[in-house]
Amino acid sequence: MRYIHTGGGRPRYFYSDISVLNSSQIQILHHIFRHVNIPANAKWKQNGVTIAGGNGDGNTVDKLSSPYGLFVDDDQTVVIADYRNHRIVQWKNGNTTNGQVVAGDKVKGSGLHQLNFPTDVLIDNETDSLIICDYVNRRVVRWSRRSGTTKGEILINNINCYGLSMDEQRYLYVSDDGKHEVRRYQLGEKNGTLVVGGNGQGDGLNQLNEPTYLFVDRQQTVYVSDGNNIRVMKWNTGAKEGIVVAGGQGEGSALTHLYRPLGLFVDALGTLYVADHGNDRVMRWPQGDTKQGAVIVGGNGYGAEANQFSNPWGLSFDRHGNLYVADTNNNRVQRFSIE
Repeated sequence: MRYIHTGGGRPRYFYSDISVLNSSQIQILHHIFRHVNIPANAKWKQNGVTIAGGNGDGNTVDKLSSPYGLFVDDDQTVVIADYRNHRIVQWKNGNTTNGQVVAGDKVKGSGLHQLNFPTDVLIDNETDSLIICDYVNRRVVRWSRRSGTTKGEILINNINCYGLSMDEQRYLYVSDDGKHEVRRYQLGEKNGTLVVGGNGQGDGLNQLNEPTYLFVDRQQTVYVSDGNNIRVMKWNTGAKEGIVVAGGQGEGSALTHLYRPLGLFVDALGTLYVADHGNDRVMRWPQGDTKQGAVIVGGNGYGAEANQFSNPWGLSFDRHGNLYVADTNNNRVQRFSIE
């Protein structure tokens, strides 16, 4: 079963700045990696605010059609993989009326000016570009963010790319849900290095079963949503097998369970945040506590109210600790403010 919406990291932050710790409790580390420091007892407002879409299913600039992965930049610009519209859209902070198409054409296709069901996107501010999982075209592409860009370039070909992340050395990590593995690439490299899985499809600790989204921390530890195994795995650098850090108990709605984990984020304390797609909620799993998580937003049934989700997919945080969730079947992105 693939998580493909026919009808979801891992947050990633990249920009040039010096190290600073401000009152928003956000620590900026190195040149291209932001570490979000969220207090262990943090709470979020339970009613989300729609900051993109929410005007029904459509392809005009005020609408989304099944938003999947998303990325929040330093200025709170949100970039969204608008899956069924075959495009990447950008929504500026403060403008919740209309987005801007920044990659893709009006129709799906395999041309360099087109995308075909994109699943994830990140911003690399070092090159002022977007890096995109162009899922059905089986490629990773890069689009310049400069004005006038009309096509992208292929970085990696022949890969069932689902999720992307980048570490502070600017290595790119890509999940392949066909080969059940994650590889690490230097930009410009075609083959990459196996870092997670690669031992066939299965539920062993050295295996994955259709991995989706991922997150990479400062130590190059890889966290990955192991789709059909209903778990989140943590693979330390150089490890031959992973550690189950959330789920792994089969599908269910108890706090010990997940039901199709998708978007991921890990904060400075090592706390894991998961978009629990099938349970219409976002969960938090403290580092070291693999037995039980806690619901931080959602979990109020499938629906379109401000405190509900309809199959959440991607998630991310901004530098203030506010949570952003791609609420896929409601065709919107919701922001939940930290209290």
